[in-house]
Amino acid sequence: MRPRRARVPTAGSPSIGGAFSVGRAAPVASSVTAAALSAAASWALLRGSSRLPAAARAPWERVNHAGRAVTLLEGPAWVGGALLGAAAAAAVARATTGTPAGTPAGATTGATPDAIAGATADVTAGLSFAPAGRRAGLRLLTTARPSRTGPAAATRLLAMGAGALGAVDDLVGGTTDKGLKGHLGALARGEVTTGAVKIVGLGVCGLLAVATSDVARARAGHDDATRPAGIRVLSTLLGGAVVAGAANAVNLFDLRPGRALKVAIGWGLPLSGTTAGAAALGASLGVLREDLQATSMLGDTGANAAGALLGLALTERTGPAGRAVALAALTALTLASERVSFTRVIEASPVLRRVDEWGREAP
Repeated sequence: MRPRRARVPTAGSPSIGGAFSVGRAAPVASSVTAAALSAAASWALLRGSSRLPAAARAPWERVNHAGRAVTLLEGPAWVGGALLGAAAAAAVARATTGTPAGTPAGATTGATPDAIAGATADVTAGLSFAPAGRRAGLRLLTTARPSRTGPAAATRLLAMGAGALGAVDDLVGGTTDKGLKGHLGALARGEVTTGAVKIVGLGVCGLLAVATSDVARARAGHDDATRPAGIRVLSTLLGGAVVAGAANAVNLFDLRPGRALKVAIGWGLPLSGTTAGAAALGASLGVLREDLQATSMLGDTGANAAGALLGLALTERTGPAGRAVALAALTALTLASERVSFTRVIEASPVLRRVDEWGREAP
């Protein structure tokens, strides 16, 4: 019997630079890129915010629970970091799996060093405060193709939407009506608060982001595509509600230095395989030090965006049943916050108190 000749892989074969190996590596590369660039960008943007004119910083200045002056510019820095991280993930996805328009039929679609280097250069330039760097960053944010990078597109849409809604509440929101009960009570009196606008807006943004993600998953042949249309619609509606609930949930913990970010990091770690989860994880790590030092805080801008992205990441890992369970848990948490002080619960538990105080400077 003649021995079978061993097949020698070629550069165009699936085992070297081909679709199989690149297809498996692309999600990992995208997630790692999103986390790393989000961390670097949020750190750089927060540091850079200190160079803004005093008139631009003043609307974001607050006094925290301990009477110390803090800046809420950590929130915009968090959002900016997440946006650049998601855009970088899309760039890497295109470099590793996408085929540029006009590519001849049969040409290799694997990643090339020039393609990856070009994507990395655009991302690095986006971190610069120079005009050319800002132009490169803007180009990076606006050129990703949603048809190929649905999760990244959904992440960018949601980060911008949730961040903008949070910024409105940070800058022009009142202090008299707080929490779900307060905003609903104001509506009952015929008053429309910025918090009420934010609740509705987060629901709309969440629905659009989940719909974008779900459509991309269906086009990619995910199991969701085999479900009846009614179930898919219900699943998307549940997902939008999960995103809005998660955005509110993280905001509930932004009461002490580092607390909300620790929640975001703990939530983001198991979801870091998604673009949204990786971007949220990286952006949170990038601003953690300043938050723990009580020189800055997320505010509604950062906390709402962080929770929204984590909610989106959760929906990308769950179907209708999982989303229903998550929504029930988030609803219970929100209702509990109206009656129970989370700070008192944490301080009453030695383990929770130790985790909560870790890394925080002594008053």
